[in-house]
Amino acid sequence: MATPTHLHRLLLLLLLFLASVLLLRCATSPLPNAGVTTLDHRPGVYPVVLLPGNPCSQLEARLTGEYRPPPESPQCGAGSNERGRWFRLWRNATAMDDPGVAPCLADQLRLVYDPAARDFRDVPGVQTRVLGRFGSTTSFLADTEANKLVEALQQAGYRDGETLFGAPYDFRQAPAAPGQPCRAFSRFTRRFRALVERASRVNGGRPVVVVSHSQGGYLALEFLKRSPLPWRRRYVRRYVMASTGAGGFLSVMSQLASTPGVALSAASAFTALPSPVVFGPGTPPLVVTRDRNYTASDMSEFLAAIGVPPLGVTLYETRALPVQLGFRAPVVPTTCINGVGVPTTKQLVYWDGNFSETPQVVYGDGDGLLPLASIVALDTVIGGDTRQEYYKSIKLAGTSHAGVVSDAAALKRIVDEIFWSTPV
Repeated sequence: MATPTHLHRLLLLLLLFLASVLLLRCATSPLPNAGVTTLDHRPGVYPVVLLPGNPCSQLEARLTGEYRPPPESPQCGAGSNERGRWFRLWRNATAMDDPGVAPCLADQLRLVYDPAARDFRDVPGVQTRVLGRFGSTTSFLADTEANKLVEALQQAGYRDGETLFGAPYDFRQAPAAPGQPCRAFSRFTRRFRALVERASRVNGGRPVVVVSHSQGGYLALEFLKRSPLPWRRRYVRRYVMASTGAGGFLSVMSQLASTPGVALSAASAFTALPSPVVFGPGTPPLVVTRDRNYTASDMSEFLAAIGVPPLGVTLYETRALPVQLGFRAPVVPTTCINGVGVPTTKQLVYWDGNFSETPQVVYGDGDGLLPLASIVALDTVIGGDTRQEYYKSIKLAGTSHAGVVSDAAALKRIVDEIFWSTPV
């Protein structure tokens, strides 16, 4: 049986943006009212549709007779009472801490790539669904932990299902390059478009303010880019993107290096890898070894060198990389809010070329997860696009990746940006 340490590493890789439980977890404490503006006496409100960071999206699963537990963990799903009933798959802190149950969670949480369908799907015999009602922010609850951004908006006067809406998603999935099959993103796109239109309709036809955090930003931006421009101009008043960079981050590289076989266990495994648009030729290397260095333009070679299976390298090149290269302006009024001034990985050193060992880390500026280069690149990739009529960048000194949506002062800035779109 795999050790608990290995299993926890596996789960971290499947979650990707969960660089550490403390960094990206949903908030656990009540939010004080830090002078946030409220909706009182306003004649109209632009509704908010929120896409959270991935830990706030919960998954349920049930097993069918087709499920076969891994040979080293025959206890997984062995009881007949475990088949056919829905149970909490993620977030399940109790199971993660149980050495007898954690292997089951890891096996049932992973995805597999189906070459015939050219797409990712659940493990045979495992059916999953996103917990909660699509359109409600109550589905972002992680056990008893409530998302602080939701709390801040509710304290400002927004009401779930009336002026505040949520779009939960399966964080294991990710948009594929245009033309590549991606049932999960296609389904999410249909539901999200219908939600935006419904939020507008129940609020007198007013366009919505789309708000995202972390991985939710990749989904929101890809959705906006692929939506017809007339639709965007009709239904999206503004986009507020928090803690999402244009170039990805490095911790994904070190996590993949430690357990390369997990690259095929989630469609989102390569989503946050550093982009050659930001970290390509002419930039300092991201990985240093005695024999050679790697920039983001050498990512395929790096993945092969750390032991990612050839199919994984191909999926990176054909599904994930084109999406990275296509990161561009949403062409709706946009505000990007990011933390800076926090030590952040900017280079990994594997001097002896042993990628299974813990690398020496060179730190630079950033939000603790996103390096400054990834954050600053937004000013060029989005702000420098001639089609982008309005762009604003807010950089919060001394604020972490999670702090952007949990620190009181940072939350006030987000709510103020949302209110900027609301008539007085």
